[in-house]
Amino acid sequence: MPWKRRPFSGRDLSAALNIADLREVARRSVPGFAFEYVEGGAEDEATLGRNREVFATLRFLPPTLIDTEGRSLATELLGAPCSAPLAIAPTGLNGMLHPDGDIALARAAAAAGIPYTLSTVSTTLLEDVARQAGGRLWMQLYVMRNRAIAENIMHRAAASGYEALLFTSDANVFGSREWDKRNYRSPGHPRLRAAIDTLRHPRWLTQVLLRRGIPRFRNIETFLPPGAASAVGGSTIIPQMFAPTITWDDIAWIRDHWPRKLLIKGVLSVADARRAAQLGCDGVVLTNHGGRQLDYCVAPVEMLPEIAAEVGGRMTVLIDSGFRRGTDVAKALALGADAVMIGRATLYGLAAAGEPGVRRAIEMFTVELDRVLGQLGCRSVSDLGPHLLRASGPPGGG
Repeated sequence: MPWKRRPFSGRDLSAALNIADLREVARRSVPGFAFEYVEGGAEDEATLGRNREVFATLRFLPPTLIDTEGRSLATELLGAPCSAPLAIAPTGLNGMLHPDGDIALARAAAAAGIPYTLSTVSTTLLEDVARQAGGRLWMQLYVMRNRAIAENIMHRAAASGYEALLFTSDANVFGSREWDKRNYRSPGHPRLRAAIDTLRHPRWLTQVLLRRGIPRFRNIETFLPPGAASAVGGSTIIPQMFAPTITWDDIAWIRDHWPRKLLIKGVLSVADARRAAQLGCDGVVLTNHGGRQLDYCVAPVEMLPEIAAEVGGRMTVLIDSGFRRGTDVAKALALGADAVMIGRATLYGLAAAGEPGVRRAIEMFTVELDRVLGQLGCRSVSDLGPHLLRASGPPGGG
């Protein structure tokens, strides 16, 4: 019988070799509706697919016979040392995957010496994350119609020692994640099939629902109507709260309330990166929201060389969306990014095994990136550059 490759089927984290393996463990560990919330993209999921496809169009051109002993991934981000050119991206509703979702992510990041970014719509109070996890903490900000929500978040984050604010600019109109919606007969109310599926995941049922109850939007619940603070009630209310009126004029307003590092998350054009620099922002995050907002959007990696050429050196350039391998990270760094923010990859680890799973996901990236450095004749991430890459044409080419 010919040998047939099969997806990873174990649960031993030490036997999981890559993020795809962790994804398989995660898929089996949580109900389908919870996994789909993490996995899905907007509409036809063309943006979601493009985020991965673009990496296949970039191939390495490695030099040879170079001494690479003593390699280091250490770098500097926003003026502070960082063990690797990585940060954990902001993701909401992590309590749906693990009862201590945000704490587990932050602790794993602190242990790895990289920043963790907490979402405005997290299920853990930002003060609790700071107290229980520590490490380098960044705060993501949604500006909603009620500006008092953003003011409250900024003042509390500053008081709790968060070092940077990531103002998300690409969610003024909420994306349509159709595959996610198919799990519900109405917002927040699972279809019978989805509800029955939870019974096939007794560990999740015990740890998440029975131990903590339905996750709540802890950081904004005081601003929500009665019954809307939970994942069930908030799924209807929160998308309506996003403000389509946010503009560049709001940067000055944010600066009035936020005294520390400020990054704009949602930049995909040279013009917008240039304007962020002119307004005194400390950095930009190139992102298409992981394919969850505008469908048929460019992948951030496609725009990275132009943006890095325009603002690199003047401000920090971060990037996310679609990163699954150390080779992906190396390509982004070679094209001018200062660091990569990872989102779904660490959520796979969280869903698979909590904090140990997140640590394993981060370890996969760092081990792979270290290996790629050596194979490219580099001793540090600063040695990476466009001279090590060649465009190979459409995905699937030679």
